[in-house]
Amino acid sequence: MSGERPLPIHCFAHAGAGVSAFAGWSRDLGPGARTVPHLLPGRDGRRREPRVTGRDALLADMLGRFTGDGDAGSAPYLLYGHSLGALIAYTLTRALREAGLPAPALLVVGACPPPDAALGLSGACRAPDEELLRLLGGLGSLPAGSEPGGLWHRAVLPVLRDDLRLADALRADARRPSPAGPLDVPVLAVAGRSDSLAPAGTVAGWRHWTTGPFALRTVPGDHFFLRGRELPRLVGRASRVVRRLAPVAAGR
Repeated sequence: MSGERPLPIHCFAHAGAGVSAFAGWSRDLGPGARTVPHLLPGRDGRRREPRVTGRDALLADMLGRFTGDGDAGSAPYLLYGHSLGALIAYTLTRALREAGLPAPALLVVGACPPPDAALGLSGACRAPDEELLRLLGGLGSLPAGSEPGGLWHRAVLPVLRDDLRLADALRADARRPSPAGPLDVPVLAVAGRSDSLAPAGTVAGWRHWTTGPFALRTVPGDHFFLRGRELPRLVGRASRVVRRLAPVAAGR
């Protein structure tokens, strides 16, 4: 792989998060791949920008990065989305096909039930703070110091609530037929073995959301298994398979 451009893996994080979870991936991806994390508006370096809560605003922010200007849309490439990020990656993939733009060679969705699955957090974006905190606590999704009135409650909970609104909107949109027809992009779905929010049996339902090849893999960990080492190793191996199947495009 010497002399070849690293294959880009465009990454989208879970609700309430920035992109720091992908910072350590480079050590485990292996040769020939690199992460391209995408930060949503309203957090970290983009905290002064309005947060997006619907498909149109999301695509207005994201789609231009994949139009072929620069290397964001250069082929081949992968998309990886974790939880909310999986819905973002799926939505973006459909939009790229509808726009006649190069789709990812592989869509990888992690820790996310498919759009037609019932969710314990369904409608939680409209719940009062106390109920939302209770639901998140039951899923093990609350850090220390998340008590009402604390810094996390004031700074992170509003972002998380808007991200849940976005997830709700993207799930609803995904259930509408695409003018480009059913998605035909290969999909790799990944589940954490201890993830109660998106267990493997539920994540397997993504096989019905593409007519292309599908695979399901499990890795150690709970809902936040993207912080471990097994997921980037798995994605790195997948990227090398993609490169072998598209050697001409990869060398451009």
